[in-house]
Amino acid sequence: MGAQQPGVRSRVHDQRGQPSACLRAQERRGQMTDRKKRRPSNGKAGTLVIIGGHEDHDGDRVILKEVASLVPNGRLVLATIASHEPDGYLEKYQKSFGELGIKEVVELYVNDRLEAAHEKKISALANVSAVFFSGGDQLRITSQIGDTPIDERVHEIYEAGGIIAGTSAGASVMSDTMMVKGPNAASFRIGHIRMAPGLGLLPNVIIDQHFAERGRIGRLIGAVSQNPRVLGIGIDEDTAIVVNGEMFKVIGSGAVYLVDAAGVTHSNIAEGEPDAALSIHDLRVHVLSSGDAFDLAMRRPVGVP
Repeated sequence: MGAQQPGVRSRVHDQRGQPSACLRAQERRGQMTDRKKRRPSNGKAGTLVIIGGHEDHDGDRVILKEVASLVPNGRLVLATIASHEPDGYLEKYQKSFGELGIKEVVELYVNDRLEAAHEKKISALANVSAVFFSGGDQLRITSQIGDTPIDERVHEIYEAGGIIAGTSAGASVMSDTMMVKGPNAASFRIGHIRMAPGLGLLPNVIIDQHFAERGRIGRLIGAVSQNPRVLGIGIDEDTAIVVNGEMFKVIGSGAVYLVDAAGVTHSNIAEGEPDAALSIHDLRVHVLSSGDAFDLAMRRPVGVP
């Protein structure tokens, strides 16, 4: 390669001869790729609290109490990234968590993907062992922070034994494949669903929220029919699963639905027209309520022969 001409800067350096923003971004991506290769295969070291939305803030607050009990240093980061208009979220959660003993709730929000690499935003997650993703649009979370230093730091917190909680859209992003759009209809139509990569904190599942309240059983069946490797988890409002390792327990006032297509013997998902109703045989469904537990590895409720 020929020598660089005098007075001409390399494309990877700025005017001061320092690495350019482009190069720094490439280095970060390389570091994150290396880290992902080193992540545990099960990705489960800490605790996930995955909430179906509209958790109780005024009554017994069972779910928020569970989250608060898992925050050791009294400091929690509220990630309002899912919302296009996050005003009001911080005050709401500061009040609720403050009454439950959380001394400090700080907000993390990014207006665009570029901000996800800003040191000020990343530093909000320093010395933190608890992150709570509020509701909104799950695609906004993944499109703005996926594969950024914020995403990397969230995984670091989890892998170090911390707690990652999420409600509504913040629940959907927990899986490696997430539900983005689909009709709230009883009979699922083959071409009427949209999915996208999630944050990958809980692999081999797909999560739907506001489940019974919005009639989403059809679209969850449609999602698992596309790839029976994934287990469908539908979570009602004011209901959550608390995941540790390969096990989770159910808390809250509603139900959790497990849709397992591993034993399916027939479906028309690959041959049917987009507007055709889904046909699927030998699908297994479990319905759990507060106090029940489930083994994700065995795909069985705990304590059932």
